[in-house]
Amino acid sequence: MKNLLLLIVCTFFYSKSFAQQNNSREQVQIFYYGWYGNKITDGNLQHWNHEIIPHWSNPKWNNLGHYKGGDDIGANFYPQLGNYSSSDTKIIEKHMKMIKESGVGVVILSWLGKDSFTDKSSLKYLDMADHFKLKVAFHIEPFYKNVTEFKDQISYLINTYSKHPAFYKKEGKPLFYVYDSYKISPEEWAKILSENGEKTIRNTELDALYIGLWVEKNDSVFFDKAGFDGFYTYFASEGFVFGSTVSNWDYLSHYANDHHLIFIPCVGPGYSDTRIRPWNEANFKSRDNGKYYEKMFDAAIKVNPEFIGITSFNEWHEGTQIEPAIPKKTGNFTYENYGKDPWFYIKETKRLSDRFLKEK
Repeated sequence: MKNLLLLIVCTFFYSKSFAQQNNSREQVQIFYYGWYGNKITDGNLQHWNHEIIPHWSNPKWNNLGHYKGGDDIGANFYPQLGNYSSSDTKIIEKHMKMIKESGVGVVILSWLGKDSFTDKSSLKYLDMADHFKLKVAFHIEPFYKNVTEFKDQISYLINTYSKHPAFYKKEGKPLFYVYDSYKISPEEWAKILSENGEKTIRNTELDALYIGLWVEKNDSVFFDKAGFDGFYTYFASEGFVFGSTVSNWDYLSHYANDHHLIFIPCVGPGYSDTRIRPWNEANFKSRDNGKYYEKMFDAAIKVNPEFIGITSFNEWHEGTQIEPAIPKKTGNFTYENYGKDPWFYIKETKRLSDRFLKEK
């Protein structure tokens, strides 16, 4: 009888400990891009053949064309998995396994609206995330023109996916990252995000934690009025803007605390996008064999946030990915790589996320 009682008690505490560990992992969240396509799975290439983006004012960089795919892709690194399809279930399974091994708990899926390429695979991602005991949040890209359209799209998203066990909720509420939120005025956002807004979604089925993007210092004016529940910094290029400058995170943390908002500092392993923006060398950030990533992580840990966002799992165009990369050469171009171990940044993410959670 005593042995049975001891077994029950041990099982209870083990289960409780495991649940707490899983919940704490949800404080580490990673941006994920499901927009890649190939001819075998999708009928055509998507994103691997990225265009070379023109400069906004210098005609020298106009009309430089697209990459071809194969060995010649729009990225400064080359993926170990090659030109994969984001709708391939086997690829999704491999990615979710990698993310699980990296110590991350929530996958932030880039989403471009109802019936978009990214939307069509959302259920596959939710199902596979659930298999690996991961959760999925959504990163709302700026495809909508106004808050009415935004509200309609969120309604579709919640009604379609929110009952799935892998759909991420914090204390019962979905959490949505809203990219380039500044493109719509705070007065317009307040119409749906403020409790007294004329089209408010508060205390309705669309109520959620809406996290806007903090870019410049005076964005405090925006967040004072717009009704967002918090803000994130996204960019992995330290110093690119006020929000991604780690010396400003103490200010942002205090602002969030004073205004009862969620602050999510975002860290990345480096930044390298000159294949698609050859004019953007100023924002290049060397990975420095993992030291850059560690410094950003440590700066985030220092402000004791509830969450840390990681930019990114697989944003290959901007060279912020932790997904395994391999040495490769095409023509006169040699891709960057991680050194001897293609899995180096998966392992580093586990080590650094463990450090963050140990401090909590």
